[in-house]
Amino acid sequence: MLYLSRKDVESLGISMKEIISVVEAGLREKGYGMVEMPPKPGIHPRPDSFIHAMPAYLKGMDLAGIKWVAGYPENRKKGLPYITGLFILNDPDTGIPLSVMDASWITAMRTGAVTAISAKYLARKESKTLGIIGCGVQGRSNAEALSAIFDLSEIRAYDVNPDAAEKYRKEIKFKLGIDVNVMKSPREVVEGSDIVVTAGPILKDPKPVIEAEWFKNGGFAAPLDFDSYWKPSAMHSMDKFVTDDKNQLMYYKSIGYFREIPEVYAELDEIVVGKKPGRESDSERIMAMNLGLAIHDVVVADLIYRKAREMGIGTELEL
Repeated sequence: MLYLSRKDVESLGISMKEIISVVEAGLREKGYGMVEMPPKPGIHPRPDSFIHAMPAYLKGMDLAGIKWVAGYPENRKKGLPYITGLFILNDPDTGIPLSVMDASWITAMRTGAVTAISAKYLARKESKTLGIIGCGVQGRSNAEALSAIFDLSEIRAYDVNPDAAEKYRKEIKFKLGIDVNVMKSPREVVEGSDIVVTAGPILKDPKPVIEAEWFKNGGFAAPLDFDSYWKPSAMHSMDKFVTDDKNQLMYYKSIGYFREIPEVYAELDEIVVGKKPGRESDSERIMAMNLGLAIHDVVVADLIYRKAREMGIGTELEL
């Protein structure tokens, strides 16, 4: 089988637009009922940590695989990444692993891609200002993905660590050529932003701060950190509340997350395939609570595997 390290994966030069394309194709598969994807089981060895198993099979694309992914908020204090993991891509005919690869890059990039796809259908087309709360890996990948869909003129950024926010400002300005203004509070980010992405750690007992009145009419919100930043009143102020998988949302609710969330209007794939309308007016306030689906990881891992084979990158290992 082919082993691909983080360095191998990054060396392939896969663009965000390529990732958005395959992730949207995977969502169409789900929208047409062509996927097998059980709600992800997980273990929680430390407070607010998780290690999840995420298997999926896409019937139309004939792709199978599983991600074993961990999220440890306290890792940052140890100089380690919050998200780590491995992905195994299997041969659907035999079940034999074709490849084992780093999953942290996949997780970051496909999460940004899903936000961009959600915004494509749910944000106003003329959205110009992006608000980012949490200037880590996801804050970067989501800015990159959204800039591939929208003509952004400003990014408003906030992080509990001012140094992280300043580093983010410099990196994003250099990479994307978009002006980044560092704000002193979450409120300054939310007020006036057309699109708001919150990317802090996922907390089982959050202390949310975002108020309903901060969020503008016509805005689109994508919380990557569940309900860690958004007060229940803010979430209930939305005209549409969308998720990527209702069964998965209910599973999380059953184990103590999402105690006060609105009724789900639609799953994202239903909107992508046209079963339900997305944004219907410029005044709608819409939130997409995407939890992360295994199908996204599978389609991106397949893209990585095919490119690696074409370019002769990776290490062959005995099973």
